[in-house]
Amino acid sequence: MIFKGSIPAIITPFTKSFQIDFESLSKHIEFLILEGSHGLVSCGTTGESPTLSHEEHKKVTEFIIKRCNKRIPVMAGCGSNSTKETIDLVEHAEKSNADATLLVTPYYNKPSDDGLYKHFKAISEKCRSFPIYLYDIPGRSVKKLSSELLRKLSKISNIVGVKDATSDLASPMDIRHNCGKKFNQLSGEDATFLAFLANGGNGCISVTANVVPGLSAKIYNSWKKREVDEAMRLNQLLYPLNRALFLESSPCPVKYALSRLKRCNNTLRLPLTSIKRSTMVEVDKALKKLDLI
Repeated sequence: MIFKGSIPAIITPFTKSFQIDFESLSKHIEFLILEGSHGLVSCGTTGESPTLSHEEHKKVTEFIIKRCNKRIPVMAGCGSNSTKETIDLVEHAEKSNADATLLVTPYYNKPSDDGLYKHFKAISEKCRSFPIYLYDIPGRSVKKLSSELLRKLSKISNIVGVKDATSDLASPMDIRHNCGKKFNQLSGEDATFLAFLANGGNGCISVTANVVPGLSAKIYNSWKKREVDEAMRLNQLLYPLNRALFLESSPCPVKYALSRLKRCNNTLRLPLTSIKRSTMVEVDKALKKLDLI
């Protein structure tokens, strides 16, 4: 199982003129790896992929893979609500030597379960040897992946796992029952990381790990060593930050938090904007509690 543990969904830093800040991105990748992250995800929600052009998306994916240099695995976000567009991005990620791809449930056009099955099956058939992770996030895509659809999709050989951002802690048990132990399950909600592990999950694709990659990795490492009390202590320690980073739509709070740590500018592309003053206060409190500022 190549993807497990704490897996930061990497931000895409921008310059103050809204261009991709590759220098900051390079430093951030190095920080995440040196702090013990178990993998990386490129161009997901946290990476502001909806505001990247296709050319930018591909450049960022290539850059992260090359900078990582196989030290830890990279999962490339390639999802779209267009099957043709998704295939183009997946083929690029595979050629760029990504270790897997993450495909969000198609948003806005609200396909039926039959449409979703045919969408993911068409992509899997184009890239038969490339591991695919499904991304179930009904809060952003409207459509939830049903238990029956997940069971059916898990029988396709290169659909190997799911990022579950439903916050439903019965979900990992249900998926394990329907899809088997080998189907890899990663939480998509930082606050559920430890509980997700306890219910049969394998790790977390994390927003918070951009800020505290070492602490996030230690939760998983402690759990695997059966140091449950330590894992629970760390999980509780991170709760205020987890909470603050989701007071507004991600990645707006995490961009602000990282700007306070001087790791990137607090720059987002429209329609995303900087967080409210009241949210800044809550993020600052959480960072101070962890002695980060």
